[in-house]
Amino acid sequence: MPWPAKQRASTRQRILDSASRLFAIEGFERVSIDMIMQDAGLTRGAFYSHFESKTHLYNEAIGNAARAGGALLEQAGVSGLRQVVETYLQMEHRDGSAMHCPLAFMINDAATQDTAIRDRYTQVFRGFLARLETTLAETHPNGSRQRALQMATGMIGGVALARAINEDQLANELLQACQAGCIELLR
Repeated sequence: MPWPAKQRASTRQRILDSASRLFAIEGFERVSIDMIMQDAGLTRGAFYSHFESKTHLYNEAIGNAARAGGALLEQAGVSGLRQVVETYLQMEHRDGSAMHCPLAFMINDAATQDTAIRDRYTQVFRGFLARLETTLAETHPNGSRQRALQMATGMIGGVALARAINEDQLANELLQACQAGCIELLR
């Protein structure tokens, strides 16, 4: 007897949520299908009824994580963009305890994957950039594209660099500098 459509969608989302978090924290090579399914509270057998391969899941996980982050950015709008920047460029984000932005967390991992994964990563980056540009255009009609590129670089690059640095004080200093630079772009 087949699962009801609602149950199937819910199960798929549980797998995507687990995969998004685990891939972001551990990377493609260190995460197994068994790890994802255990984290989702499901058996390995359920995996193949939702995804054809680990690579397919990875591709979908990037989009899943991006949708969650994109929703926060859209909700914030121009008045809340400063708060988004401040939250994004925090040690809690760097450590993965607050959120797991695929653009910052999967930056190196995605660069070593096949074309389909790199295409998805590029698509997610373009979406993030477009949201920033649209929001910035409300207060900076001229030059919103350049400001959006600078802000994206400061946010994503800041978190990615801070994740690679093993000195908390230096990582925090870096995040604070990126935060100040991005907030300056909002003025």
